[in-house]
Amino acid sequence: MGSLSFNSFSPLDPQNFSEESKMVVDFISEYYKNVEKYPVRSQVEPGYLNHLLPDAAPYCPEPLETILKDVSDTIIPGITHWQSPNFFGYFQGNASTAGFLGEMLCTGLNVVAFNWIASPAATELESIVIDWVGKMLMLPPSFLFSGGGGGVLHGSTSEAIICCLAAARDNALKKIGPDKITNLVVYASDQTHSTLQKASKLVGIPTSNFRCLPTSFSNDFALCPDDVRKAMAKDVREGGLVPLFLCATVGTTASGAVDPLEALGKVAKNFKVWLHVDAAYAGSACICPEFRHHLNGVELADSISMSPHKWFLTNMDCCCLWIKEPKIFVDSLSTCPEYLRNNASESKVVIDYKDWQIALSKRFRAIKVWMVIRRHGVDNLMFHIRSDVDMAKRFEAHVAEDPRFEVVVPRRFALVCFRLRPKQEEDETEMNSRLVMAVNGSGRAFITHAVVGGIYVIRCAIGSTLTETKHVDCLWKLIQEKADNLFLEKPGLDMED
Repeated sequence: MGSLSFNSFSPLDPQNFSEESKMVVDFISEYYKNVEKYPVRSQVEPGYLNHLLPDAAPYCPEPLETILKDVSDTIIPGITHWQSPNFFGYFQGNASTAGFLGEMLCTGLNVVAFNWIASPAATELESIVIDWVGKMLMLPPSFLFSGGGGGVLHGSTSEAIICCLAAARDNALKKIGPDKITNLVVYASDQTHSTLQKASKLVGIPTSNFRCLPTSFSNDFALCPDDVRKAMAKDVREGGLVPLFLCATVGTTASGAVDPLEALGKVAKNFKVWLHVDAAYAGSACICPEFRHHLNGVELADSISMSPHKWFLTNMDCCCLWIKEPKIFVDSLSTCPEYLRNNASESKVVIDYKDWQIALSKRFRAIKVWMVIRRHGVDNLMFHIRSDVDMAKRFEAHVAEDPRFEVVVPRRFALVCFRLRPKQEEDETEMNSRLVMAVNGSGRAFITHAVVGGIYVIRCAIGSTLTETKHVDCLWKLIQEKADNLFLEKPGLDMED
């Protein structure tokens, strides 16, 4: 309920800040100690919180202890625990002590670094850190500030792709005329993340001009360069359309597929199309030499993005975007109202990151990435990725040893796609769907599904920071247990030998 206070209101008192911050840090520390005890997927029903919280804001201040108790009693039960070691769904949202400390600095300093003078250190650290990560990925110099390119830290791949599409659109319309926007065409595969289709709508590309090209088992669901070439040629020849944008993916969401960048890059070059590489998930793995070949051909791309908050031990949110020709990017996204004019910006010797993103305001994400890289070092970041891949190989081996199951597509990185194998194919989706629901309903683990080549597959994505081999083994035992129960319930679904 709270109580009236006759003290002066001091919302940022240094002493109180220190004391209450420690209370929150201790609360989070206890949460991590006990996170494995919670049901991984929240078991609440829709609307549960409306019955637990008042319908109006408190008029008087409330003690932090009361608020934290409410977090424990009402919020924690409604969380799906992404940091649980038994979280194997979607793609992980990594966290680490270094990432948390970096986020504390980002939030605590609370600078709004939309241009250089708004916080010179934030701007300059971002340009340094983005080059650091680019060098870790062995990107061509043309993507780095030191080589004439450049980069920016966005909140998500969605933002990065919207900005790239807008830049590609405006650059094309300068040449063919602004009234020709309905002639522009975007190309992707049926495995490309849905964010591209949303971004296309947002920048004005007609839905009918979005080409979703089919993939197949024959090439592990990678986008076929010849299919892209034929689609572009047909649009030019028969429709008088203008190919604009091609998105290639390194590590698709459904199956972890990797598109052939070099071959696609050559097609894009022939048709003068902007090639973007979405490496949101698997890009992080490419700091390891044994995975770097998945980026071969990136030198032919115009932009590339990867999300450190997925697999780089960097707490939400953070996406790295590199651009080969920053001028095209800035020309599309820049604004220069009088109230933001200043000598540094006018000199053209500084970066104003407001011209590299959608929003004006900008968080100090660079200090978080800087903290993560410095505290862990490249060596430990590679160890983290390799450890997850090794656990995925272990899970893949478990699946292969049980004749009731099969790996549907070859394992890529730390994602395993598998399914139960019923004799009656018409029961395939139902059976596997029920298995997913049984596992998630137990609260002991969380997995998700996808449909690949018309087949319903169960995804086991390994990558949560706290996951160890024992958790992978327990997941497999849980899956076997629930599969056993399903066959007892419906004995007609016999399995192949």
